[in-house]
Amino acid sequence: MLKVLFLCTGNSCRSQMAEGWTNHIHKGSIQAFSAGTAPKGVDPLAVEAMKEAGGDISSQRAKHLDEFRDIEFDYVITVCDRARESCPLYWGKAKKIHAGFDDPPFLAQSAKTKEEALAHYRRVRDEIRKFVEAMPDNLEE
Repeated sequence: MLKVLFLCTGNSCRSQMAEGWTNHIHKGSIQAFSAGTAPKGVDPLAVEAMKEAGGDISSQRAKHLDEFRDIEFDYVITVCDRARESCPLYWGKAKKIHAGFDDPPFLAQSAKTKEEALAHYRRVRDEIRKFVEAMPDNLEE
């Protein structure tokens, strides 16, 4: 079974969605984890957007990447530019891949309603799902 770590800054939204989709879609063939360089908790709107689409991430928690220092991953996938820039070098044989996605919490700051905010989360959620559905073929260089 492949082991994949999705890495973001806050481990609050994009990496959580990627972990959730991967474990849902590829159960039994790819085991996904997520972490952040500065974790700050799972975003409630990310949980809501995922739940709408059949992906339950309500039991996931934000984790610091140091929790995974001793795990041998096949891939470490950064989903935000900041994480790509600060991705540590101690991932052993893991292939490092960048798959950048827009930041829903940042985009939602200008939303006037919850529905407008959720639109950003839904779009990114669906983009992440498409990326995850194409795994592992899209992980080759």
